[in-house]
Amino acid sequence: MIRRMIKRDFSQNKMIITILFMFIMLSSLLMASASSNVITLLNSMDQLVKVSNAPHFVQMHAGEVNQKSIDSFVEKNPFVKKQQTAEMVQINGSNIFIKKKNQAEHNSVMDISFVKQNSKFDFLLNLNNEVVDVRKGEIGVPIYYMQKYNLRMGDKIWVIKDNNELEFTISAFVRDVQMNPSIVSSKRFVISNKDFERIKRNFGESEYLIEFQLTDENKINEFENLYKSSNLPQKGPSITYSLFKTLNSLTDGIIAAVLIIISGLLMLIAMLCIRFTIITSMEEDYREIGVMKAIGIHNKDIQKLYITKYIVISAGGCICGYILSLFVTKIFTSNITLYMGAANKSILHNIVPFIITILLFLVVILFCRIILRNFRGITAIDALQSRDKLGKRKIRKSFSLKQTKFTNVNIFIGIEDVIKRFKLFRVLSIVLIIAVFMIVVPVNFLYTIQSPDFVNYMGTGKSDIRIDLQQTENIEKRFKGVISYVKNDKEVEKYATFVTSTFKMVNADGTHENLNVEMGDFTTFPLDYIQGRAPKNENEIALSYMNANELKKSVGDYIFLFVDGKEKGLAISGIYQDVTNGGKTAKASFSNNNENILWYVVNVDMKPKVDLQEKVKEYKQNFSSAKITDTNDYVTQTLGETIKQLRLVTQVAILIAILISVLITAMFFKMLLAKDSSQILIMKNIGFSSKDIRIQYITRSIVIVLLGILIGTCIAATFGEMLVSWLGSFMGAAHIKFVVNPIVSYIICPAILFISVTATTLFSSFTMKQTNDVKPNGE
Repeated sequence: MIRRMIKRDFSQNKMIITILFMFIMLSSLLMASASSNVITLLNSMDQLVKVSNAPHFVQMHAGEVNQKSIDSFVEKNPFVKKQQTAEMVQINGSNIFIKKKNQAEHNSVMDISFVKQNSKFDFLLNLNNEVVDVRKGEIGVPIYYMQKYNLRMGDKIWVIKDNNELEFTISAFVRDVQMNPSIVSSKRFVISNKDFERIKRNFGESEYLIEFQLTDENKINEFENLYKSSNLPQKGPSITYSLFKTLNSLTDGIIAAVLIIISGLLMLIAMLCIRFTIITSMEEDYREIGVMKAIGIHNKDIQKLYITKYIVISAGGCICGYILSLFVTKIFTSNITLYMGAANKSILHNIVPFIITILLFLVVILFCRIILRNFRGITAIDALQSRDKLGKRKIRKSFSLKQTKFTNVNIFIGIEDVIKRFKLFRVLSIVLIIAVFMIVVPVNFLYTIQSPDFVNYMGTGKSDIRIDLQQTENIEKRFKGVISYVKNDKEVEKYATFVTSTFKMVNADGTHENLNVEMGDFTTFPLDYIQGRAPKNENEIALSYMNANELKKSVGDYIFLFVDGKEKGLAISGIYQDVTNGGKTAKASFSNNNENILWYVVNVDMKPKVDLQEKVKEYKQNFSSAKITDTNDYVTQTLGETIKQLRLVTQVAILIAILISVLITAMFFKMLLAKDSSQILIMKNIGFSSKDIRIQYITRSIVIVLLGILIGTCIAATFGEMLVSWLGSFMGAAHIKFVVNPIVSYIICPAILFISVTATTLFSSFTMKQTNDVKPNGE
């Protein structure tokens, strides 16, 4: 009997059932894909770390290295398992030509180093996660450049300086556990030992990675403090094992979180639709329910008739979603597979998404059971007398046509009906609000992260041109040369110089750790501070958001640094956002510590009408050892990987939002037309044409979609910023303000949604002819 009833219901309500099925399937698909994405990310990262034999602590150093001092430190330290000092030859971008011999890499913000394969640990891997082994004349290229220039095996790379030239053939693409992501502004190219010696003699200056593997990963912080308190080389940033994992997982972790949020919104929409269809079905079957109760059928048996249908729909949707996720997951995990490699699939790869799918199914069934409790309030007498006990509320007071300025009766009827029956239309309005949110938030975030203003979240003020000088031989002399040139450049509107140095900071427990502090005048190119202001005198300092959180400091608190050998107390004047250098930086105005300089930066603004591209070329010709970029290039190259992934998610979100809006609108108005069939017949009998009634329903649709667009846009601008800021907090930017393209966000996207919903309503209204002979409640 139940099977026969379900079969009949499916044949009579194909569209409604199909739409519910699709929502549950999409929600299951995205949730399973997101969970699979997380499992793949964790497994791939573990495999990359394991196969590469990643170091636990790395100190970068520009300058001479006394290996005997390091060996002595290792012998006395019980935490050290292995130690190696890896030499890197820094090559200026203007001396490297990738794929095309007439196009140098001088526009890159990346620090390019040539290295030989390590012997003990921190191995550089190929795309099969095997240790890269290159022969003379061959080179292993980072995946970042493979993607950027669409490189292939056999392509050429040239290194040219003065009269020296070396040609390399690409034989491998390199996975680097330390420098994989684009957000890490250093990249390692692998060459043979013989080629390395030639490069070292003729093409660049050496820097060193002083690397340690420890006996216990839990001792990393303790070991770091020991190293920092020693007199070992420290002219450069230090990186820990946890930071490697964080930087490698950042982009794909955020994408997984976004997928989970989208699937959660889809699940909410599915719940709303199920609630609407159940209550509508119960209203249509009210008399049949009364008859079943009158002949002695129990509530549980009647509920079983309804819930069996939703069990079939939910089970089918969840199973199809899970099966599809096995194929679709590859799209979302392609970036993980490329940068970290495909990990050996464990049982968790299939079990976790399957468990998530089952939980989704159980949530749907539980929700259905909660909605079907309404049966308890229906008695046989009430049902047979057609007295609706399903939660009918007091009808809102109507207003008459003569009280309004409407001249079109059909538009008036449409608007009045939305007001009178807003509880009914509430489902569609909520769905459209969610759809607008799903479109506007990713679009706004994409425009924000692509905007030149995003440099404010990268710990630097906005300027036309940025000049970077890394710690190398005669850096101070070259820095002064840059300042002199910029100062005498008549096309320069304003400029500011900054020096980043390392200082020892005194922790609350009395231990010391290094803090990288950028010093200069922060009023010329001001940062946006989430609390407080820029440091203005020598006794003030500003901390990045992540540093302030880790140190548990706020504006007005003090930190203590060793400056020129003396302990100096600095008041925290402000807290800013920074997604670079692991989010841990600081700004101050006191004189710099010449002994521990890491790098120099010069920000330059040009006068109006100056050609920035020509000026960048001019500076590159004059300062060949410096990195010179305009703001757009700096943001794009640093966050290119994140932008690419976010663009994919934005496209998926827009397509899903439009699809669900169309499907829900079609389902809603089909059910509404069936519900209003008797009213439609009455209106036709008193002289309203099909065209008039169609206009009434289109008016209803327009009112609801405009309401959804208005409220959805407002929520996207407020709660959307909060959501994105929460995701950004993992990178070091916890208070992101959208940079909005009003034409796209507030005109084009809403217009697409408006046209889709209105067109769907128009199409649905043509089914009215099919309702002409239908009478309510089976009469």
